[in-house]
Amino acid sequence: MSKKTFSKKQLETLSAEEIIDKIQHENYSLLATLGAEKLRKEMVPVGKICNAAIDYVLGTTGPKGDNALHSHNARMKLVKKLKKLTPGDYKGFPKDPENGLVIGFNHPSLGEIARILMMKMDVMGEKPMLFPVNLPWYEALAPDYDRILKLGIIITPTITPSTWGKMKLEKGSALYEAGSRLKREFRNLYTKRSHETLKEGGIIFVAPSATRQTTVFKTKAVFERDEPIIPTMSVLAIDLYKDPKMNCDFMPMAILPPEGYKKGLNFFKNYKLIPGEVMSAAEIRKKYLKKNADKLPELDYEFHRRIAEKLPKKFWY
Repeated sequence: MSKKTFSKKQLETLSAEEIIDKIQHENYSLLATLGAEKLRKEMVPVGKICNAAIDYVLGTTGPKGDNALHSHNARMKLVKKLKKLTPGDYKGFPKDPENGLVIGFNHPSLGEIARILMMKMDVMGEKPMLFPVNLPWYEALAPDYDRILKLGIIITPTITPSTWGKMKLEKGSALYEAGSRLKREFRNLYTKRSHETLKEGGIIFVAPSATRQTTVFKTKAVFERDEPIIPTMSVLAIDLYKDPKMNCDFMPMAILPPEGYKKGLNFFKNYKLIPGEVMSAAEIRKKYLKKNADKLPELDYEFHRRIAEKLPKKFWY
């Protein structure tokens, strides 16, 4: 079935939440509307794989009359299957973290996503989990949003700098302005949902690179501080800690992919997920947070460094 595109009026008047609802339930595509149909199609196979997996774990698991137990059993069944298809070692992660937890990781491939989900459902299964998802990924998964939610996973769309660049929208055009607005609103919605999830003691997973890349630091120049670092973790910290009662911690997580890994899911190959030294809310507030700052480069650099120190140097930059 071909996707519907948003009209000019819809792009001008609908909020991010309304756009998302139409993507989830009415077969609309923001990517197709913004002229990025190629990006949407690239993720269609992934969407079909995820749909089949969800059909299996939810459709063949009981008891259907008890939603909480059904969700728990479905998660455990999915973990069991993922351990065979997408194996990973993840020793050392907290089973029931006292505070909410923001986990940031290096992102060399798609493969770690399956291992991260497996770890979360296995170790922190009852905790709500928010996963910001790049728009092409989101559109592939959106038809299954409500069923993904039953597994304890909340997905919310983002438009990364890499995806925004690939759209090649003409600056000043109506599509550019609409896309820019929605990019901002997606970001604001992510911040709101992050706050809600962490207040409930939940988990958020973030790739600080905002794109797939082999190394922790984007370049050697960034590692050596000759170029600025992307302020992903610090912007999130600034937003979250505006609430004086927010006590979530930030955990670096190092992803060590298998030898000869590709950019895809790398079925049957073992990944290592390695927890780094946690940056507590108290530490971040005392050491890094500055009044009226819109980014905190020292926090971002230190967070990246704590990921890198768990990996061979070839993954640093």
